[in-house]
Formats: sequence, structure tokens, C-alpha cells
Amino acid sequence: MRLRLIPALLAASLSSQAASLLVEAERFDNPGGWTPDSQFIDEEAGSTYLLAHGLGNPVEDASSRITLPERGKYSVYVRTYNWTSPWHEGKGPGAFRVAVDGKPLKGNVGNTGNAWEWQYAGNFKAEKEIVTLSLRDLTGFDGRCDAVYLTTDPADTPPAGKEVLAEFRKRNSPATETADGGSYDLVVVGGGIAGMHAAVSAARLGLKVALLQNRPVLGGNNSSEVRVHLGGALDLGRYPALGTMLKEYAPTIEGNAQPAANYGDADKLRWVQAEPNISLFLNLHVNGVETAPDSRILAVSGVETLSGRTTRFSAPLFCDATGDGTVGSLAGADYRIGREGRDEFGEPSAPEQPDNMTMGTSVQWRSRELNAGEKPGFPKFAYGLAFNDSTCHRTPVGEWTWETGMHADQLNAFERVRDYGMLVAYSNWSYIVNSLGLFPDRKLDWVAYVGGKRETRRLLGDYILKEDDLVKRISHEDASFTTTWSLDLHFPDPENSRQFPQGAFIASNRHVFIHPYGVPYRCLYSRNVPNLFMAGRDISCTHCALGSVRVMRTTAMMGEVVGMAAALCKRHATSPREIYRSHLPELKSLMSQGTARHPLPDNQRYNEGHHLSD
Repeated sequence: MRLRLIPALLAASLSSQAASLLVEAERFDNPGGWTPDSQFIDEEAGSTYLLAHGLGNPVEDASSRITLPERGKYSVYVRTYNWTSPWHEGKGPGAFRVAVDGKPLKGNVGNTGNAWEWQYAGNFKAEKEIVTLSLRDLTGFDGRCDAVYLTTDPADTPPAGKEVLAEFRKRNSPATETADGGSYDLVVVGGGIAGMHAAVSAARLGLKVALLQNRPVLGGNNSSEVRVHLGGALDLGRYPALGTMLKEYAPTIEGNAQPAANYGDADKLRWVQAEPNISLFLNLHVNGVETAPDSRILAVSGVETLSGRTTRFSAPLFCDATGDGTVGSLAGADYRIGREGRDEFGEPSAPEQPDNMTMGTSVQWRSRELNAGEKPGFPKFAYGLAFNDSTCHRTPVGEWTWETGMHADQLNAFERVRDYGMLVAYSNWSYIVNSLGLFPDRKLDWVAYVGGKRETRRLLGDYILKEDDLVKRISHEDASFTTTWSLDLHFPDPENSRQFPQGAFIASNRHVFIHPYGVPYRCLYSRNVPNLFMAGRDISCTHCALGSVRVMRTTAMMGEVVGMAAALCKRHATSPREIYRSHLPELKSLMSQGTARHPLPDNQRYNEGHHLSD
């Protein structure tokens, strides 16, 4: 199996008016304690940036040796963002400086302004052409650096607009040619639990598979980056063999916002690497799709998040396991966002009128007991949210209920959603530690910087799963994977909404209990893009039905069914829809067998079992 970890590169350019150099921060030789953050490439950030995520402790310098185009006096500009500016008018907490050969320039950057912008960091005189450029964090509170521009002309600042800046990057980057990532039987985009199972299932049935993941780890919400446990039940329904592959590798310790080791990142990677038919590409963000006149997808392309290089992958079949329905959206697939009105599908749990509200994103966090010799305390953090004795949360851990963005655009303004989640975590912890004196023997140990989304686009298939299907147990001939979780619908906590007009950050939920239910296979392929499967939280369902099928043991089963259907598509040279029309008995046979390797341990217990009715 081929594993691609994208290398770090340096982008340089010499303009006609001045000697200049553009250094993309994510391509630094040594990121130090700074973290590459690639979640917002399609937003205003425009690319991966470095994040100083130190939980109030300044992180180690990021550094890179660079070759200047000539000696002379250089002005230095940094593209950065004052991340608390939507809620706080003064200086923010994310200050840092640029240093050259260990000497900091005079200007702080990252803590002023209210948008992604170029800020002046200072100047220096270069008496040699090779120098070491560094980013020196001053606070540990999520300063961010997208790029550094060095120029001998102080008026030669890079463009600010998103489109013209993108063109500027292309002109000043060595990674302009599109690389050929290869041709496959199936390309799976998204390396969460659903995508992993789609890829492994198809590979075990003989398909050559590319698995593309835009993070450095697999597992999605069940990775150490997000830390949500696996929900749902196995060994139930018409096809109890589905999903049992989880027993080969999946975490056995339950709980949200727990230590990183509980989520088994290395085990997930080994499990996928063990399949010789899978080519795994980590740190690759798909943002381009080529289609044929009949709407079939011919190829997808993605940017390697640490190099900026674009790579193209072709196949007769594709699976969108991105959660956001990214591939489907780029291909023109029909989709929905938000809540349907009650009358459209007769759903009792739906609002009377349709709206754009979705379930939100959790930015979880945890504290730990102090180690011997560690000092207690946390910096005072107050940037637009006023906590008091009534509004604070006296807790050492924040798990799924710390949920934001339900009324926000979680596709195009997700950085702000994520930032608000971090803002409330820091603000609350600062208040209860510094103002109330709570938890003197504990230290803030982890705050997620990767947001755990629940809902954005839902791609529409030949069947749309709805509340009635689940509650009334409507039977379908193409029943496939079994969903067992209740209709678990999240909404902003009313009291928290009243206390914080800036936006609720605590969620409430309601459950509608269901019996184990076989979801139609027709929910797993697009109704208007002929060769596109879906697996995960972007399958064909209503907002209400998503409350049940979105948990990860269930999405694992979806992925396994998609892999089986893809294998049948290759065998019969046909489309996902034709599997339903002409080859359903073969799919049922495969679902009865499953693709797990036996013998299997009995190591996956159903968590939160009260959600399963008798």
C-alpha cells in the first residue's frame, strides 16, 4: 500500500519592481510548536496556515532557512488574522513576531484588525543571502500566520482580495503543475469512519481504491483531533455482519473529550495500510471536480495542504465521505441544508416552517490533574464574553454539549464557528479558575482546534430517509445497514441563548426512540450524479432522520455497503442505481456475509444503550 505524507516546500518569487520573497508558513522547514491548520482553505484564509495553539502557553518557534534574492534592507509583511475581532473591538490574544536569525523584528502582528490581512512586522538589513526566518509566539492563544512576504520596496505589499491573492500565490509558488495521482476503480474522498470502511470494504472485494483525507490522521470525529466516541450498535438487524469490521481495530474505551490515546489513531492507520489495494493520501484537500456531459464525475483534484501542489485522481466511481458533501456539491449533485418544514414529509419533529438551522459543531476540551512540580493557574482571558457566577459552567471538561454554529454558515464561515468554540472554552475556564478559584489542582490540558461537525449538506438520492421510516418502521426491499440511535436532534440551549446574545455555545437535545431499522440502499447514491456514492452524515435524509444515522458505528456500516455496491458496479460495468434495479440480490448476499476478517473479538459494546428501544 502507498502512503503519501505531503512534504514541506518553500515558495519564492522575484518581482520586477523589487527583490521579494513569498514564504508560505505551512511550508516552513520546522513548524516547532505551531500547528498546520488546513480546515479553512476554501474560506477567506485561502490556504493552510500555522496556528499557535498553546492553551495560553507560548509555543516553540516555527523556523525555516530561506534564500533571499539579494542582500539589502527588507520590509516584512505577515498575512494574519485577529481571531477574536468578531466579539471584541480591542487588541486580541494572538500576538506574535517575526524573527530573522534569532532577532525579533519590532512589530507585533496578529492581534489587531478584523479580517485576514497583511500586517507590517518590521524591517531588517540582510548582509547575507541565507537567513533563518522564525515565527515567535507571544501568548499561546491561537495566533495564526498564513504567509510572510519580504521585499526591498516597502510599498510592495501583496494583494489582499481572495481571488487576486490566489493568483499571486500561483505565480510565486513552485507547485503550479497538476500531478497525476493515478487511475482507480473507486476514489473515496474523506477518511473518517465512513470513508475508511468504504475503502477497506471495496479493497477486500478486489477494487483498486484511492482514499483521500484532508487531515494528517484518519477517523474524523473519532480521531484524537476531535475525540467523539463511537455511537450506535452492532450485530443487529437484517444484516448483522455489517459493521463488524470495527472489531478489527476500533477503540474499545468509551467517552468524549478523553485523552488522545483513547481514540487509537495509530490503529486506524495500520488497519487501512494493511490493505494492499488501497493507496492512502493524507493531507490532501479535494476542491475540484471534472464532470462529463452526462454529469458523471471523471476526476477529482485536491491541494496537498503542506505543499500547495494539486493532484488529480480519476476513476469510474466516487464516494463522497467528506461529511460536507463537498464532492457532490462540486459535481452539481442535488442537496439540502437545514430543516425541512413539517408539512413536506409529515415529520412531527420538524419545525412548522423550513429554515437553515443545522445541528452544530462541538469544540470539546478537557483539563487534567497537575503533575508533580507543575504550577497552577491560567492567564486571564476576556475578549468579548462576560461570564459571571450565574452564566459560567463549573466543570473540568467540556464535551459534546459545547456546541456552536447552529444558526451559522458552517460551510463558508466555519473558521468563525470554530473560533467561537475556542473563545468560550478559554473564557469560561479563565473565569472559574481566576475569579472563582475552582480547580486549583488542575490544568487545561486540551482544547480541540478541529471542530466536530454534525450537519451541513445532505446529498439527495433516489430515496430520502425521513422520520416516518424510522418511527413507523416502514419496510423497504433494499433495506441495508441498520440504524439504532434515536432521532437525536440538537438545538441551542434556551437559557444559554438568553445569557449570550453573541451566540449559544451549549446545546440541548431531544430523543425520539426507534427500533433497529434497515435504511434503504437508495439513500447511498446521488440521484443526479450517476457514479457518485455517499457515506456518512451527507447521505440522503431529512434533518430529522439525520439525528439517527449520523453516529459512527452506523456510518461505518454505510461505508461497508458502499464498498460492496462499488464492487458489483465494477463486476457488471454498471452504475450505483442499476445495482438497486438489477443486482439487488447480489448486494443482499454480500451484506449477509460482510467483509470482516474472522475470528473477531467481542470488543465493541453499545454505548448509551438507553437510546435503543426494546
